[in-house]
Amino acid sequence: MAVGGGRGGREGPVPSYAERPSGVLPGAVVWSKTAAPDARPGTPAVSPVLPDGCMDLLWTEGRLFVAGPDTHAYRPEAGDPARYVGVRFAPGTAPAILGVPAHELRDQRVELADLWGAAEVRRLTARVDGAEDPVAALEAVAGERAADRPPPDPLLTEVVRSLSAGRGVAETADAAGLGARQLHRRSLPAFGYGPKTLARVLRLQRALALARAGRPYADTAATAGFADQAHLARDVKELTGMRLTELLGPG
Repeated sequence: MAVGGGRGGREGPVPSYAERPSGVLPGAVVWSKTAAPDARPGTPAVSPVLPDGCMDLLWTEGRLFVAGPDTHAYRPEAGDPARYVGVRFAPGTAPAILGVPAHELRDQRVELADLWGAAEVRRLTARVDGAEDPVAALEAVAGERAADRPPPDPLLTEVVRSLSAGRGVAETADAAGLGARQLHRRSLPAFGYGPKTLARVLRLQRALALARAGRPYADTAATAGFADQAHLARDVKELTGMRLTELLGPG
């Protein structure tokens, strides 16, 4: 996911964050995030970013870059820019638009010029820099690029839907008419990792959504598909580097 996509922890001053569904990219979300007005000098502009199975196209003034799929929390560095705008693509859809297999960008932030060419990216960066609404401008850039690319693979869309619903990898592979190894090979370029990791990341996001809605942790664990609350706590720690109470407060 992105530099800061609204799913971070609760550390430091609270920044402003806004998102909306994209009007031109099915399943995508466009978002913006700005450091808190009272953030101290040297404080990172955004909170840690948690794995969510997505990739983002990002803009900050003078720069366009890509956030690959994360397998652990990404922590921005002190001194990073105060404002970011992003397009968060639905899982499995970004590689066709960006022109690079997802596993090549796993756990990386890569300059867009390395993928699309320096001259084109300079032009696009200037376009977003000069826009009255950078969010809409970045969305338009992504939408124009997507219009020249093939539509998302419906099989991969079904894989995401199945895993998001909590079905197991074996059941998902069977429903897709694939063997386990075939599904793994199809998943790497689409999602950046195998279906087991994707299922784990999506389960984490289900659990966080439930917990943020006020569900007790034990109930959250059972509903999201964990064996018990201890299993939930272990996965949160391994995938984010933080405890549940650090992410969400006492629960």
